[in-house]
Amino acid sequence: MQATLATATHLARPGRPVVVARTLAELTGPTGGVVELPVRLMWSSERTFDLAEPDDLLWLYENVLRETTRADDLRALIDGRTLRRVWRRLNLPRGVRAAWESRHRGLRTA
Repeated sequence: MQATLATATHLARPGRPVVVARTLAELTGPTGGVVELPVRLMWSSERTFDLAEPDDLLWLYENVLRETTRADDLRALIDGRTLRRVWRRLNLPRGVRAAWESRHRGLRTA
């Protein structure tokens, strides 16, 4: 499955279109354990996240949703049900939030 690139009005940051999954069901990332992000998604030396820790989970999701340029990252690192559960608590750039909510209207009421 392919993810979609949001329109130019939906940017994660200047010059970077938001990558949005076509469906939340395709997002089958881990729901527990420790996850280490690749350097291309997180430049810090502290790139590991314990998904049992709520703040770590939010920080991981925020970084992946903001920084990814690949649909494979979304599928490998984000879980659709978890995303829906934490959506309102995520600190995301407006463009990222708008792109995801326009594609997945259910997130608006999550």
